[in-house]
Amino acid sequence: MSLGTTRPIARKAHEAEPWKAFQVRQRGMELKRDAVIKTAAHLFLEHGYQKTSMSLLATRLKISKPALYYYFRNKEEILVECYRSGIAEIEDNLGRLSPDAGNGMARLRLYVLEYATVVLTHEFGRCVAMIDDSELSSKARRGVRDLKRKIDASFRRLVTEGIADGSIADCNPKLASFAIAGAINWAGTWYKPSGELLPEEIAQAFMEILTGGLRPRAGKAT
Repeated sequence: MSLGTTRPIARKAHEAEPWKAFQVRQRGMELKRDAVIKTAAHLFLEHGYQKTSMSLLATRLKISKPALYYYFRNKEEILVECYRSGIAEIEDNLGRLSPDAGNGMARLRLYVLEYATVVLTHEFGRCVAMIDDSELSSKARRGVRDLKRKIDASFRRLVTEGIADGSIADCNPKLASFAIAGAINWAGTWYKPSGELLPEEIAQAFMEILTGGLRPRAGKAT
């Protein structure tokens, strides 16, 4: 069974099909640069990183290949920007969690929900989950893994806070973080938008499943 949504999210034309940004001369450079990144993300997810060439990207954007190099020096630079944007989206969601959102477990549940939602619905989030950073040069790979460590640190911090306030059972925060992030990232590989479940339903189920085992045993919860 394929899991996913049969109801597309309504977006503006340049968001649903970002390559259309180049059809309007008045579009600013920042918007066009963003269109390059989003279009590349679509192609990476559709064809894979190796099979997506700068020529294919230029063709989808309906611009010349030399014009494409005005925005990015190479394909690797675009992929790194996809990672950066996906992780920034996830981090922004965490930053919006208010300190009074509840105890460590409550905040962890919200973060798991947000993280899963981004991975399932955002092209950049799916790039973070699906594209192997081993295909990058060593320098770019180090940069991407530094970004990924921010997500791991956030998970560990929330688990540690939950252990401290008693809302999460005593456990190894590192292993808990790896288990949660690994499960969500894997969802990005099997999720199909044409499937039967909405991404919100999948994210909600993941929140319940992945945090359920961290609850304190009877008599120890707060």
